[in-house]
Amino acid sequence: MGLTRLGEAEWLQPGPDYAARAAGFADWPEGGQITPEAKSPGQELAAMLGVTGALPEAALAAHEDMCLLTQRTGEDVYRLIGAAVAWPSDWHPKDKIGLPLRALHAPIAGYEQQLATGVDRFMETLKPGAIYGRCNWFIAATGERRWLEPRSPQEAFAHVTPANAGEALFVRSERQTLRRLPQTGAILFTIGIYVEPLGLLSADNIATLAHATQNLVAGEGDRRGAPAYADALMVYAAHGRGP
Repeated sequence: MGLTRLGEAEWLQPGPDYAARAAGFADWPEGGQITPEAKSPGQELAAMLGVTGALPEAALAAHEDMCLLTQRTGEDVYRLIGAAVAWPSDWHPKDKIGLPLRALHAPIAGYEQQLATGVDRFMETLKPGAIYGRCNWFIAATGERRWLEPRSPQEAFAHVTPANAGEALFVRSERQTLRRLPQTGAILFTIGIYVEPLGLLSADNIATLAHATQNLVAGEGDRRGAPAYADALMVYAAHGRGP
C-alpha cells in the first residue's frame, strides 16, 4: 500500500483555493453522491474542519476530495457511503457509491491478487487518531484537475511526440490520506489532486517516470494508456529534458 504515518498538521493541504473548490462542484454536481448512512459521519467531519454541514460542506472547505466508508450491520466489508469529488481521476462516483472496497478497486490490475487482503486488514485495524498517507501518479493528456477521458488512449495521446512530450503530457498525482473518525467509526479517504506539465519536472524525475511506465503491473499499463505515450516519454527522457 505504500502508506506513511502522518501528523495532524500534515493531514490536509493548507490554504485551499475555496473558489476553485466551489466552481468544481458547481460545474460537476455528479461529484456529490451521499447516502443516508453518510449523514452522521459527514456532520462529524464537518465539525472537525470547523464548518457547519456535512460531507459536501467539508469538501468545500478543503483542497481534497473526500469519501466516507463504513461497515453495515452484519457485514465485514467497508462500503463507499458518501463521495464529494470535484476533481476525479477518470472515475464517476455515481458508479461506485454503495460498492464494497474490492468492487471499487476491481478495474485496477493486480489489486485482488496483491493488495486486497492487506487493504482489508488495514481498514479493520485502523484506530482513531492515526492518519496515514500515500501518493500515486498517472500520465494524462490534459492538465485539467477534473480528468474524465472519453477517448481511447490511442486518440487521447495521438498528438504526443518526443518533441512535444514536455508540453503535451501531464503528470497527475493523488495525495491520499486515510483516518477513522472517532465518534462514528467511519473511515475518511481524502484525495488531493496535483497536475503539472511533464516538462516542469526535473530530468531525474522524468527519467524515473519513464522507467516506472515501463514497469507497471501487467494490465495496469494498458488501463492507464501507457502504450500510447510510453515511446515518446522514453525518448524525451533519454535526452535529459527537464529543468
